[in-house]
Amino acid sequence: MNLDNVVTDRRNVLRGAIAAAVLIPLGGSLMSCATGGPSGGGAAGTVSAKNPFGMADNSTIDSVIFDGGYGVDYVEYAAKILEKNHAGSTAKVASSTQIGTELQPRFVGGNPPDLIDNSGAQAIGFNTILDQLEDLQDVIDADNLEGDKIADTLYGGVLTPGTFDGKLAAINYVLTVYGVWYSSSLFEENGWTVPTTWAEALELGAKAKAAGKYLFVWGKEAATYYQTLAIESAIKEGGDEVRLALENLEEGCWSLPAVQSVFEAMHQVIAAGYMKPGGSGTQFTAAQAQWSNDKEALLYPSGSWIENEMKDNTAEGFAMKGFPAMVVSANSAMPPEALHSTAGEPFIVPSQGKNVAGGKELLRTMLSKDAATNFAKTKLAPTIVKGLVPADGFGSTALVSQTDMLDAAGENIFTWGFVDLYGTNADQLVVWNTFLDGKSDVATLTSSLQAITDKVREDDSVDKIEIK
Repeated sequence: MNLDNVVTDRRNVLRGAIAAAVLIPLGGSLMSCATGGPSGGGAAGTVSAKNPFGMADNSTIDSVIFDGGYGVDYVEYAAKILEKNHAGSTAKVASSTQIGTELQPRFVGGNPPDLIDNSGAQAIGFNTILDQLEDLQDVIDADNLEGDKIADTLYGGVLTPGTFDGKLAAINYVLTVYGVWYSSSLFEENGWTVPTTWAEALELGAKAKAAGKYLFVWGKEAATYYQTLAIESAIKEGGDEVRLALENLEEGCWSLPAVQSVFEAMHQVIAAGYMKPGGSGTQFTAAQAQWSNDKEALLYPSGSWIENEMKDNTAEGFAMKGFPAMVVSANSAMPPEALHSTAGEPFIVPSQGKNVAGGKELLRTMLSKDAATNFAKTKLAPTIVKGLVPADGFGSTALVSQTDMLDAAGENIFTWGFVDLYGTNADQLVVWNTFLDGKSDVATLTSSLQAITDKVREDDSVDKIEIK
């Protein structure tokens, strides 16, 4: 489950993206107590086509990788390639689930690792270390291991989340696609089609009920997956006006017509009995298994990590696929194909690392076709490197579905970051569990979410970022 995770023109691909770790701490900045400025540490080696950053011979690279849903073995895979290409050198890969707690002291002490996956709930706020990070544009401008310029191998817009004030401070490695997931084999067996509107979803709910199934299911820790679905639908319905109102914590943002129309549609689903009851008392992976293993529900909204997360609890022949969030009307601001997607897992290279060149070289290796293909194959999720998923998706229908959705969306790809930026998920979980349980109406849902938003907006101790 990825419950974690302003920069350029928001109308670009992945417009509105905010890096998953741009969390604004309430405490003091690390910059105020860091020792010295960027140093570009490490002995210099010979710069060449195969060594564009001048990594020294027989050197050691120190990396710390967030050990979340993707594990760390994909970086270990790249480390082995690097060690083969640079005989005598060692690329160490350490795992951590407490990035901020473990690495903030190292930034303060002037001895950070050479490469960090700054991800997870305890990611270090970029505003506290921005001046201590390398600009990674030289990595993007370099050739990959296959001899192609890395910049030419990436999906459009994926560098936006890691760019701050014109500086590419982080390269987000994984491309996450958000959608509504289903068993294509179950749909084919019953002659069902995926809904593109909420009205069609209601019709599908009636068919599910007739078959003794539910339309949706949820678990208590992931109730806000339905908030994500609602925001996706509302942005598609109302366009940038909706996205910017939510991002900027505007008064009455949850009362906008597009948002209300989605809430009303969701309430109809719940009132009709199409939502499996008891989710507020069910652990989220158990609820997901009711969908993926027991097929008690037809649909489940999630990010593309869902297949890998449930790989041990998915029925044989399930044939998982996804589709973008439903729109409300035929006059929506964005087409039904419009997609919520963003790049995540931000990798950074601290300037005070002992082997800055080595950190960049390991990151360059990760962006090779070999390493990126390995990630897609083993994690069933695409990286920011395009064109590496074969037609059969390495046997994953969900992975093929992700690339199909990205291709169909074209430039109509969007995201937002206000929930993670201001840390409101915990409070919103309570609100959404109550709503999905059928214990509150649209008015209560709206007022409760607005109260959370207003509290953040009116708190002078919380730094705000204006999104344009």
